[in-house]
This record gives sequence, C-alpha cells and structure tokens, in this order.
Amino acid sequence: MDNKTLIKEIPKEEAHKTIATHKKAAAHFEAAAKSHHEAAKHHENGHHEKAAQSTVEAHGHAALAHEAQKEDAKHHIAKV
Repeated sequence: MDNKTLIKEIPKEEAHKTIATHKKAAAHFEAAAKSHHEAAKHHENGHHEKAAQSTVEAHGHAALAHEAQKEDAKHHIAKV
C-alpha cells in the first residue's frame, strides 16, 4: 500500500486530529523561536534577567512542541 492510498483511508475525524496536532506543534515551535529571538535581543541590550525569562519560555514552548510531535508520530507509526 503506498502513502497516497494510506492517506485516503484515514477517517475525517482522525485526519482533523492529526492536522490539529501538526498545527499545535508548529505554533509552539514558532513561539519558541520568537522567545529565542527576544532572549537574544535582551542579551544584546544588557537585560540578562529578561533574556533568562524569554529563554525559559522558549524551552517550555519547545517541550510542548516536541510532545505534540511525539503524539503525532505515534499516530503515523501505527499506520505504517
């Protein structure tokens, strides 16, 4: 069975869930990137305490993004 056939066989409800999971991961990765950029800016401006706060936020978002990736990978692995 090729991947195109596999994708067509995914029920709509399941497809909506995996789409939502991808979007969730992407949103958290984008938020993590934003926080890392903010941390760099704060360091450049000498605001190291603010940089530390932004770094912690970035790590939190990255962790949530990785969790969403793991959830989605379990779904995809089950289909292979």
